[in-house]
Amino acid sequence: MKKQNKYHTKLKAIFVHIGIVFLLSGCLYPEKKLSENQIPYKDHIQSVQMAVDQFQKDGGGILPIKTKDAETPIYNKYVIDFSKLAPKYIAEPPGNAYEMGGIFQYVLTDVEKDPTVKLFDIRISEAVQNLHTRLTIYMQNNGFPPYNEQLSKEVYTLDYKKMGLKEEPTVVSPFSGQALHFVIHTPDAKLYVDYTPDLMKALEEGGEGIKPGEDIRRLLVDGSEFVPANSLPYTIDNQKKPVFMTN
Repeated sequence: MKKQNKYHTKLKAIFVHIGIVFLLSGCLYPEKKLSENQIPYKDHIQSVQMAVDQFQKDGGGILPIKTKDAETPIYNKYVIDFSKLAPKYIAEPPGNAYEMGGIFQYVLTDVEKDPTVKLFDIRISEAVQNLHTRLTIYMQNNGFPPYNEQLSKEVYTLDYKKMGLKEEPTVVSPFSGQALHFVIHTPDAKLYVDYTPDLMKALEEGGEGIKPGEDIRRLLVDGSEFVPANSLPYTIDNQKKPVFMTN
């Protein structure tokens, strides 16, 4: 009887050990997977570009995109519909795609002339939405946004202390890795990310020929794999500095 109890105890220990191994491997795998899903691999973009090009060729010019409202901002208006591409043109969406639990939406730019695959960072939209929730509560209690500094006719910074925040919230720029701030557009009381620092650098590196009235966000798009998520249009002033292009 004692031998049998000892045998059961030993067997139980083995199963517990096996369980711990599986538990640890189960914890480590999602961590590794999560890390991979946050990297903007260029070969992923290239494979999706090839799939889009072939789909367009076979479909007589039709693009594999989701239907969006006409008022949708330009840089998340043409979201790629992977259900139209997989499995014929691509085995499955890349691991870093939103559809696979990743942080990027694959979108198209320049759809009229040269449809080009770019990445829309979902984390930026989530940060905007989270801050907007706090802004909505403030406006419900006070009737108007906590305006701070006026940047243009229709764009202001926000007084974050009035919103109950100890520090000014920021997002990480996909273009430079630096912290970017939020602004509010007065006509619709919507929040946007201020890409002025990135645009200043882009103008310094390749802004020749840009004229006032042109949307200079294309400089960011042309020079990277990303689009400026949750951004307002920008142009340049007479000193060739980036300014908000508002009415």
